[in-house]
Amino acid sequence: MKITKTWLRCLLVAVMLFFASQNNSYAGSFPVRPGSLLLSPSINYFFANKGWDSLRTLSPFTAGGQFRSISYSLYTEYGISRRFTFVALLPYVMNSYHDNNGYSSQTNGLTDLETGIRYYVANINYIYYFTIQGTFILPLYTNNVNLGYGEKGAELKASFGGSGKLLGKNYYFNLENGIRQYFETYGPLQDRYTATFGLTLDRRFKHQLSVSLGGFYSTSSLNSSYDPTHIASNKNFAFNQVSLSYGYSFSRRLSLFLSAGTFINGRNTGDGSSASASFIIRPF
Repeated sequence: MKITKTWLRCLLVAVMLFFASQNNSYAGSFPVRPGSLLLSPSINYFFANKGWDSLRTLSPFTAGGQFRSISYSLYTEYGISRRFTFVALLPYVMNSYHDNNGYSSQTNGLTDLETGIRYYVANINYIYYFTIQGTFILPLYTNNVNLGYGEKGAELKASFGGSGKLLGKNYYFNLENGIRQYFETYGPLQDRYTATFGLTLDRRFKHQLSVSLGGFYSTSSLNSSYDPTHIASNKNFAFNQVSLSYGYSFSRRLSLFLSAGTFINGRNTGDGSSASASFIIRPF
């Protein structure tokens, strides 16, 4: 039971990390023009072989256990008007866990589809932007708790971003905070937050470097010491992570982002590291 609890717990955190890591390369607070389409296909790799317990004590997984996850996603944003855009995120994950005692498990499948509307509330001299976004969460799986909670939910997220010059370099920043609620029994209330700061490294705006600090806090009336046999039982956890990203713009319509990140602290979660690659494509 302890082995099962450990890898399922890490599976949940890996999936959540995958969602959070996408914030680095998306439009964030900056507007998408009416009639314009933004597409961002991404791949993320996550690995963990140790974790924090409810007292934040870090220790290796039982019997040398190792968890790996490869996640694919497609993010879409379409400009409806000057103030409204439609957003969607479709993820697919492949997760595996094995240890030295011969235990092995693998789970593949679509997870939660996220669709929503982003509203550009205001701007300051078209340099600083404030947005809010409402998102509906719909599970694309049935009877498979290893892919998530299997619950519908909603999220309200606020973002603030801007750009300017610092020491002769162009910079940009983005701050986001989202509150998410799942609707079913013991559905957790979650807070997801990210701060990103980036610099362009050349005058042609082809090279950029950014650093992000983010985290995830989840709480539920379901006691954290509850003895589960599936992933949905881990609804009380938290972690913070830091990541570094490099971006290259091939043209105004095509950019590539490469990122690497690691957890810095946590509770009831695996201690993992990740690497990701994503494109930003603007076909029109």
